[in-house]
Amino acid sequence: MKKIIIPIMIVAIVVAFFEQVSDDKNVYITVIAIVIFMYGMMRLSAKTPSKNQEKDDKDVQ
Repeated sequence: MKKIIIPIMIVAIVVAFFEQVSDDKNVYITVIAIVIFMYGMMRLSAKTPSKNQEKDDKDVQ
């Protein structure tokens, strides 16, 4: 899944940057690209363990 999300995020950011440089700026395309990027970041960061997870495990026991 990670192999699919990262290229989609890269394409979304390239589209957002390209849209900002163009003469005829379309806000909707930029917003959609940023939403796709943020969704991808959310999916990738959900798999990262919390820094305090080790402390929480000790408190439960």
